[in-house]
Amino acid sequence: MHEISLVQELFAQLKELATANNATKIISVTMEIGPHCGVVVDSFQFGFDIISADDALVRGAKLIIEVPPVSYRCTNCRHVEVTTGGKPEECPACGELLLIADGGNDLMLRQVEME
Repeated sequence: MHEISLVQELFAQLKELATANNATKIISVTMEIGPHCGVVVDSFQFGFDIISADDALVRGAKLIIEVPPVSYRCTNCRHVEVTTGGKPEECPACGELLLIADGGNDLMLRQVEME
């Protein structure tokens, strides 16, 4: 489960941000996790919960996960379908089965609330 190592890297980044801003407590962390980035959201949340329990800086912090919409372009008619769910089975405009994803592969720290 590589999500644990990703959470550990996130915590290192949070510690740097807290130090740079003279903060002693992280209140909330907002992450963008694209559906194509290879991260299992539930595992990331689990890792955050487990590791934060042992770290005074982030103990009790709320993790907010945003999953961005993904655009799928039809290879036949070039129609673009935007969805927050899974990949469409076919192009809604022409029925083509081959759709190319654009986006949804980012893992980004969006916002940190600290005091």
